[in-house]
Amino acid sequence: AQALRDNSSLGYMAAKKHLELNPEHTIIKELKKKADLNKNDKAVKDLVMLLFETSLLASGFSLEDPTTHSSRIHRSVIRRRSLVGQSIPGVRTPLDQVTL
Repeated sequence: AQALRDNSSLGYMAAKKHLELNPEHTIIKELKKKADLNKNDKAVKDLVMLLFETSLLASGFSLEDPTTHSSRIHRSVIRRRSLVGQSIPGVRTPLDQVTL
């Protein structure tokens, strides 16, 4: 019976992704607070997507759009630089001119 089985759904089943979060974790609590304050906060959206995409990579999956993932990382670094008020000497990226 298995030899005659339709295998077209096996690719979907193998690639099905689940992310389990601990709602009591400090990071998740903080992200929820920030999201509740402003549902359109791009920094929170970037962090949530980075958390998901990094979990995908750590689990052996590949990203559909690695360029978008890289852009999120760059934006996060730029936000962090502006929050701390420090620049990184000798590091200049095309995103240095991006307005957040």
